[in-house]
Amino acid sequence: MALTADFGPKDIRSQIQRTDIQGRHLTFIDDLSESELLNLFVTAEMLEPYWRSGIDLLRNRILCALFFQPSTRTRFSHETAMFRLGGNVLTESNPLISSSAAKNESLYDSIRVISQYADVLVLRHPDDERVLADIKLLGKDTVPIISGGYGDVTHPTQGLLDMYTAWRWLGGDFSSMTVMIATPDLSRARSGQSFALGLARMGATLHYSGTTGLRTPDVIRGKLDAMGANYTEHSDLTISQQEDLIADEKIDLLYLPGCSVKKGDPGRDDFMKKMQEYYFTLEGMQRIESRSGKTVGVMHSLPRNEGEFDFSIDASPYQLYFKQIGFSVPLRMSLIANIIGLG
Repeated sequence: MALTADFGPKDIRSQIQRTDIQGRHLTFIDDLSESELLNLFVTAEMLEPYWRSGIDLLRNRILCALFFQPSTRTRFSHETAMFRLGGNVLTESNPLISSSAAKNESLYDSIRVISQYADVLVLRHPDDERVLADIKLLGKDTVPIISGGYGDVTHPTQGLLDMYTAWRWLGGDFSSMTVMIATPDLSRARSGQSFALGLARMGATLHYSGTTGLRTPDVIRGKLDAMGANYTEHSDLTISQQEDLIADEKIDLLYLPGCSVKKGDPGRDDFMKKMQEYYFTLEGMQRIESRSGKTVGVMHSLPRNEGEFDFSIDASPYQLYFKQIGFSVPLRMSLIANIIGLG
């Protein structure tokens, strides 16, 4: 191994400077280069000892969480991450009722106002086109904005924590990973699509399994094609065919994006009706392992619903979805510290 100039004891501050994404917005996960992603993960691993006890890196800095859609994990983990970094949080989880958005304030004006108070904004919004247009119009007149989920197409911080979980579990070599993303509705699987973009950036092999008419959005396909991603999209497979595909392709991770459609939406009922051919069981995972010799990790973005997959997987060696939650805090500590910076 060659002796490099930076050889020496690990230092979290030097590591954050090395990542060099201070002041940047995060909209799609492929906004980040391969080296920036790896440096985020290295920073997160260095921060893991402090995800419960805390480390005073961002004293007197403020994160604003502005969520126009319901959230538990994304909002709480960003807020927890900021508190663990020694910073403070302003949160608005019902802006259409309790903020000036209820008085018809535009998103553009809201962001400009929040930028006078906070050092970083985590934003969740149902209209990705509106958000992207406003961010472009705002230019530099805003603090860094981290997407906590825009529309149906992008949820980069979920993708990052999923990547980090895979990086930690499979040893860090994305180019050797093969991942399957399985859902009846690939058109609204923003968590799975964000995971896929990040994996593609790092050279992993991707298999999509969805249904005819609900394919991967064109904006995501365009990004995958531009990266020269190694991906295949399968349609209308039975659950037995999907198990065969996982075994035959030596897939490492099975990712289930789940249903993001609210109760009462007709699309939710249709999604759940189609789940029969996407209902992975503990017995099915065991059959896959007996054929392929691999313990395939099952990931899910949560929340989950009855009928999406066999909850017996919870207590099995295949379960990664609750482990993902633990990794979300150090990963988001890393992201926030790197985007705000330590200056």
